[in-house]
Amino acid sequence: MSGAGALLEARGAHFAYGAAEVVRGATLALRRGRLSALVGANGSGKSTLVRLLSGVLTPTRGEIVFDGAPLRSVEPRVRARRLAYVPQSSAGVFPLTALEVVLTGRSPYTPRFRFETGRDVEVARAALASVDAAHLEARSVTELSGGERQLVALARALAQEPDCLLLDEPSSALDLKHRAGLLRHLRRLRDERGLTALVVTHDLQLLDPAFDEVFAMRDGAVTASGAPSEVLRDEVLAAVFDDARVRARQAFGRTFVWSE
Repeated sequence: MSGAGALLEARGAHFAYGAAEVVRGATLALRRGRLSALVGANGSGKSTLVRLLSGVLTPTRGEIVFDGAPLRSVEPRVRARRLAYVPQSSAGVFPLTALEVVLTGRSPYTPRFRFETGRDVEVARAALASVDAAHLEARSVTELSGGERQLVALARALAQEPDCLLLDEPSSALDLKHRAGLLRHLRRLRDERGLTALVVTHDLQLLDPAFDEVFAMRDGAVTASGAPSEVLRDEVLAAVFDDARVRARQAFGRTFVWSE
C-alpha cells in the first residue's frame, strides 16, 4: 500500500504485453532506508513490476511515483543518479573489461564528451571490491561465467551510488559465499547510507532476518505485505504459490520454507 515516507511507489499499476495483462492494479510502497523483497510464483508479474518501478516500462494505467513526483517527470540523468536497476541477465555483447562495464555506471555523473575522472575509477573499483569481484577488473565480460557477470552487473549499479536499488533475482547465479556477501553488503548500505532496495527472489530462505519487508505477488497484483514473519506463513504462502502443501517454520532465528 502507498504511504508516507515512501521513496518509490506503484499506485494501481497495470501493464500488458499485447493482449496479455501481466500486472493488474499492483500497489506497493518502498519506504526509505528499508530492504524489501518481492516474491511470488513464476509468471506472477514480479519482473514486469520491477521494470515499471525502474522506468524501463511505462504503466498502461496507474502511476509510478518517485520521491513524491511521477517517475516519468524525473529528468533521465537525475533518475540515473538516484535509481539503479539490475535485470535478471545482462549478457555482455562487447568485449569490454569488467572495470569498463562498471564505469558505465558513472555516466550520469560524467559531463557530455568528457572522460571519467580518477574519482569515477575509484568508485568503480570500490564497487567491484564490494561484491568480491576486484580480481575481475581486467577480464573481458565475454569471458566471464554467468555468476561473475552477475557480480559485475551488481557492481555497475552500485557505482551509480543510487538512493534506490532494484534487483531482479540478483543471486540466481551466485554461489553461497557471494549470495551471503551480497546480502551483507545491502544491509550495510541500508544501515550506513540509508539505501532503499527491492530484491526479487525465489530463495525464501534469504528473507528472514535479512529483510525489513516482504511483498508477495499473485496474478499480477500485490496480495500480501509486511515483515517477513507476517508473510512467511503457511496460509499466506499457500495462497501466493497456489500450493496447500507449503510449510513455513521458525528455527534458529530464521524462517525455513518448503513444500511437502
